[in-house]
Amino acid sequence: MPADARTFHRKWGHLTRPHVRALAWLLDSPDLLDPNSALWQGKIATLGPITPAVANWLDDLDADPSPLDAALGNRFYSRLGLYAEKLMAFYFAQHGALAAHGLQVRDGKNGTIGEFDFLLREEGSANLHHIEFATKFYLLDGDPDTGIYNRLVGPNLADTLGLKMRKIFHAQLQLSQHPIAQKVAPAPVTQAQALVKGWLFYHATEPAPQIEGISPDHCRGYWRTHSEQAAAQGEQFIVMPRLQWLAPLRTPVERNESAPTPAPLTRAALLDVLAEKFVSDPGPVLVATVQEEGGWLEEVERGFVVPDDWRARAQARRSDGALPA
Repeated sequence: MPADARTFHRKWGHLTRPHVRALAWLLDSPDLLDPNSALWQGKIATLGPITPAVANWLDDLDADPSPLDAALGNRFYSRLGLYAEKLMAFYFAQHGALAAHGLQVRDGKNGTIGEFDFLLREEGSANLHHIEFATKFYLLDGDPDTGIYNRLVGPNLADTLGLKMRKIFHAQLQLSQHPIAQKVAPAPVTQAQALVKGWLFYHATEPAPQIEGISPDHCRGYWRTHSEQAAAQGEQFIVMPRLQWLAPLRTPVERNESAPTPAPLTRAALLDVLAEKFVSDPGPVLVATVQEEGGWLEEVERGFVVPDDWRARAQARRSDGALPA
């Protein structure tokens, strides 16, 4: 069964801090890629089921988030991937596993060779485990004859899951083999794997296929064109800020002007906001359908709303070779 927002709300609805909820999602959400699939040759990492001790730690962190707030600092995170990486670095450090985070490998003459996202201590060993970490959001589109991983495209049409996995496998996970990297690492790196979290989005009128290598219970949503959104179910919608894309959305009904989450919109108001936005910026917009539950607005489902010509633009970019393969 696919993961859904209701499952998350049932388990983690008591968490009220957005950063803590995002961290809980990173730790407890299904992996995007199936670590047991032979397709990945054992190179996909998994955190496994969350333990009672970690669940209690998250509860304590929600009661007193000051350690997490200090780790994140006062900076504004414009990149969701960097924000998620900082959350994971905090978790690994707090649990005594972190040997290095964002460790750059440089060649004095030729610049940067690469960077280790995470070097983790292996329990009972002096060796290190290299984890390449990614949070990704892809929409399924394109000719079925095209390789499925190249049909999973990023919202801005600048990335595909196929391109991302080739980069991870053929470059990033090979970093520890470089002689300079072996000198930079604080201990021998004996294992390298990718940990990939995220959501996949399927056209609202088309069935989601089973995809080899994708976790059967992965997080999923829909995508619709602006015109199709007019017939979507739901009465209240929230345009999701990028840093709130990780965990299913939950925000107080009673909000103040400094709230990080925008006010809910009716369907008509949402369509007007999107129409105005698409005039100058044709990028898809992530929208949560919400309903009120006990003084909170909770995400029921999420999806990207795209301009009516988005599919045609994606196909045109494929035809001229501009869409990454």
